[in-house]
Amino acid sequence: MSAAADRTARDVVARMLARDAFSQWLGVELVEVAAQRAVIRMTVRDEMANGFGFAHGGIVYSFADSAHAFATNSSGEISVAVDCSISYPAAVRAGDVLTATAVEQTSTNRLAFCDVTVRNQLGAVVGHFRGTVYRTRTPLPE
Repeated sequence: MSAAADRTARDVVARMLARDAFSQWLGVELVEVAAQRAVIRMTVRDEMANGFGFAHGGIVYSFADSAHAFATNSSGEISVAVDCSISYPAAVRAGDVLTATAVEQTSTNRLAFCDVTVRNQLGAVVGHFRGTVYRTRTPLPE
């Protein structure tokens, strides 16, 4: 990808995060953004735990979904999820620092496919997320 596409991606994702109250509530921080790629980080808080003391699966899913959205919308055209799934190979606890790396793998004229790997602060994989988006061809609002 070109340097111009990477600059566009950084601008687009910064605008998206500024308007995304839920990702802000999660505590999402942008680590790296490039065309068709996003790396984000967050710390799991006590109120994100379920009744067993582990992070609620919805927290990890939502975190991965944010990375997915950032990577697949990085061109500046609105893409919306049509199918997403996640597997949880290891437990997540309050205090864990998670990093999600989203990479758009392939795309067609109207669909794109993205893989997201979520790791904890020790580097252990705690989430495998795969998503498909539909390209609306509608530009993101300024």
